[in-house]
Amino acid sequence: MYSRAENSRIRKEFWIAFGQYMKPVPNAQGRRINWPNYRTGIKDIYFRMKAERGFASIGIEICHPDEELQELFFDQFTQLRKILENSTGEKWDWKLHAENELGQTISKIEKVQKGLNVMEEDDWAKIISFLKPRIIALDEFWDLVKPGFEDF
Repeated sequence: MYSRAENSRIRKEFWIAFGQYMKPVPNAQGRRINWPNYRTGIKDIYFRMKAERGFASIGIEICHPDEELQELFFDQFTQLRKILENSTGEKWDWKLHAENELGQTISKIEKVQKGLNVMEEDDWAKIISFLKPRIIALDEFWDLVKPGFEDF
């Protein structure tokens, strides 16, 4: 078992390593970017990467507190589903009005890879290999579709 401090330290070290690994990779517009803290530029839409005990995941989270507006964002993403699938080269899981770990209602579009453990340094390369192509693909997708979300 890991203490809370040890758990926090290991996770922090992973995200620092991921950030260093991704640092030379420019975004779709050729700019430097802080990949672990990707900013979509649209309020209430986030790209979330998680590395936990048992899985790694990446996804789009729609966190607008108004569930009707959240559903409008989700519907807009649904219309862009083929573009996302073409960008990532795979199908993702779509969940309207799911509950996050804080008990808030969110909607998310995500890809999960089970069997990975951020607490095991031997898994870090596999986690990075899972996250890297998907965050780059999400960035390329977002570069194409973001203007459609700027009027909300």
